[in-house]
Amino acid sequence: MRQGSLWLAAAVLVATAPAGLAQKGASPPVAIVNGEPIPRSEMDAVLKQRPPIVTPLTAAQQKALQQEIVAGLVDEVLVRQFLRKNAPPVDPAEVAKQVAALERGLSGQGRSLADYLTETKQTEAQLKASIGLMMQWNAYAAKKITEAELAKYFAENKDFFDRVTVRASHIVLRVPAEAPAAERDEARKKLAALKAEIEAKKITFADAAAKYSQCPSAPKGGDLGFFARKWMVEEPFAKAAFALKVGETSDVVVTDYGVHLILVTERKPGTPATLEMAKDDVRDCLLEELRQAVLTDLRRTAKVEIKLP
Repeated sequence: MRQGSLWLAAAVLVATAPAGLAQKGASPPVAIVNGEPIPRSEMDAVLKQRPPIVTPLTAAQQKALQQEIVAGLVDEVLVRQFLRKNAPPVDPAEVAKQVAALERGLSGQGRSLADYLTETKQTEAQLKASIGLMMQWNAYAAKKITEAELAKYFAENKDFFDRVTVRASHIVLRVPAEAPAAERDEARKKLAALKAEIEAKKITFADAAAKYSQCPSAPKGGDLGFFARKWMVEEPFAKAAFALKVGETSDVVVTDYGVHLILVTERKPGTPATLEMAKDDVRDCLLEELRQAVLTDLRRTAKVEIKLP
């Protein structure tokens, strides 16, 4: 259950950055981040890394995909800028050691580094830049994560490390995160009234979900299946769901997706873990949450200009 891939997944766009930065006059920028341009060639490089698409995308889908990629590239630049100011530079010899370790692992699988670079559509220089950024981030984060914090995080999230899962249904009224407070309050009132009807047995939760929920799960009575305490659904939703007993319905829960009523229908206890057993996972989760917190702060204070047409 290693979460170490969380950073790599979040930084997957990094691999394309060095080549693009080296060619900054070669293509117009798709964004400017604190004065640093992201050339269109970087976005195009990421598009080339995606698997082939069988059905051609509509113009709206193409635009949404480009926006998603640019948002990821903006985040990568923000992190790189942050690390330049807050972490020591990485020793190229240490990066070389990591590349050599990767080569040994690939050799054991009957593959070469060249094979890996071809599969991942990157150059060795781009790979080294990605590894270097990850190492720089880990060096910064190591100063922030103490043994006491690891123990505290483990205790607060024991359900996750025990692999406890719950199955829940929900009724959601979609309200964008940027919607006016009055719109969100109105949706809350509607769900509070609906909860009163459910508790009065005037309507079942499943029927209410089928009738009112603005989610693809509505025809299934709002059933979302099983999920873990972290990473699978938004944090406010997961926190509320795991605090409920089976058969219990939540008060109104607010997320960036909308406002929800949650009904927990099943709970699987998992397997009890100790801090020593789960320490790598605990550290990786803390690293990811730290990354998200840093990015949230950077996004709030950064000057970002999106140049997509």
